[in-house]
Amino acid sequence: MLLLKPFLIYLAAGFAEIAGCFAVWLWLKEGRSAWLLVPGLVSLIIFALLLTRIESDSAGRAYAAYGGIYITASLIWMRVVEGRAPDKWELLGAPICLGGASMILLAPRGS
Repeated sequence: MLLLKPFLIYLAAGFAEIAGCFAVWLWLKEGRSAWLLVPGLVSLIIFALLLTRIESDSAGRAYAAYGGIYITASLIWMRVVEGRAPDKWELLGAPICLGGASMILLAPRGS
């Protein structure tokens, strides 16, 4: 249970960040309406707010641990939203990144 709450927060933050950035991608790379930037900006604000919910004594540590979750969320986004399957290297790399994120966030530290 200790790992579930931060993982869910990080996952939600990851999808919020990706959605916000994807709005910019659609506007600039695919010629979609600039109005997509409005929900994109809201999504990026939600992303930032979610990251502050992580229990950590350092913002940098919370952000570093987030990196592994972000990578995994990006691959899920690529599959679900963009319809492109991750290759074997992405599927191998994601759990390595999750392991690193867990180590950063949960490692025992002296007081």
